[in-house]
Amino acid sequence: MTTELTAERQLTEQERQHLHTLYKEFHQNPELSMQEHRTAERIERELTALGISSFRCGGTGVVGIVENGDGPVVAFRADTDALPIEEATGLEYSSEATGTLPDGTDVPVMHGCGHDSHITGLLGAAQVLLRNRETWSGTLVLIFQPGEETAAGAAAMIEDGIWDKAPRPEVVLGQHVSPGKAGTVDISAGPAMAMADSFRVTVTGRQTHGSQPQNGKDPIVAAAAMVTRLQSVVSRELSPLDSAVVTVGTFHAGLKENIIPETAEFSLNIRSLDEDVRSTVLNAVERIINAEAAAAGLEQPQMERLYHFPLNYNDETAVDRVLPALQKAVGAQNVAESKPRMGSEDFGLLGSAIGVPSVFWFFGGTPDGDPEGPVNHSPYFAPVIEPTLTAATDAAVSTLLAWLGRS
Repeated sequence: MTTELTAERQLTEQERQHLHTLYKEFHQNPELSMQEHRTAERIERELTALGISSFRCGGTGVVGIVENGDGPVVAFRADTDALPIEEATGLEYSSEATGTLPDGTDVPVMHGCGHDSHITGLLGAAQVLLRNRETWSGTLVLIFQPGEETAAGAAAMIEDGIWDKAPRPEVVLGQHVSPGKAGTVDISAGPAMAMADSFRVTVTGRQTHGSQPQNGKDPIVAAAAMVTRLQSVVSRELSPLDSAVVTVGTFHAGLKENIIPETAEFSLNIRSLDEDVRSTVLNAVERIINAEAAAAGLEQPQMERLYHFPLNYNDETAVDRVLPALQKAVGAQNVAESKPRMGSEDFGLLGSAIGVPSVFWFFGGTPDGDPEGPVNHSPYFAPVIEPTLTAATDAAVSTLLAWLGRS
């Protein structure tokens, strides 16, 4: 049994307005994955103002530690990076920021996945807990993780020794904004978010004049056959009861209509919730790509791995503790138990790296939860400030007290 914060011990109006200002500042100044320098500095200033010691980890990651007597160690993670998207929300605090991708391309940058709300919600929870130290005891590890969008950030923090530098937690918690109705939360037990594997495939032929195809080897025709055939993997090689997605997201070839080019290139993304299913799909994808190339008389294509996201698994026992805490935070009628999502996260690495459970849930950010409205990664995705930030803060506070609260 844990101590429940009374209404007056939640965010004060002054704190709430401060969080609104912080949120707008983060939203207006987004930074690409593993380039979150200004964001990290701003988080550090905020932690210092709260009297929280912190250290850098994984490059642009920030870890804050709050000790409050004897008790459990609990970690809570918020991701900090943004996306190469040109914002189209029309908000007065919309982003006009730009950044440079690793390949040197200059791009517009937007918090199109809502990570700005994650940062703000965790800072808000820290404010509330610091002001109410009498209600809890133990150690809180605040993780502001870079590079979620590229699956680089959690791995970088682990490689940099986060769990050698910070106390090891007995559970890692995290949350993510979604297009659901603001003020609501949904959570899954067991598999929560899919594994993801992405590849760049380069098909090499032989360039020739478009009027003389017999003198060349057409990589476009072969690559197009691969793209079409790949769509049969899920429908014909998996049980209808298994879940997977194979998506070809880009296709590039040639510079002129009357030249058969030397190469064709496409990228694909594979999602799965089960290791056996993942293995089946990956093997089928590689087999099809190589076989179609052989059928066209081409050399074996190059498959370059772009990234891998692990399975995001919600420990069932930990969910049993988180669920009533979320119901307490936003109201039982506003909490739903949902099915796994095929989106992906690197959050789970932070717990699995040291063999501790983790739990991850979603809080809504739109006024009416319109299923036809903008979703994460859309240039129009703009969570309403309230009640989104209050719900994110309350959810973080309540779930942390499920472990740290004094009985």
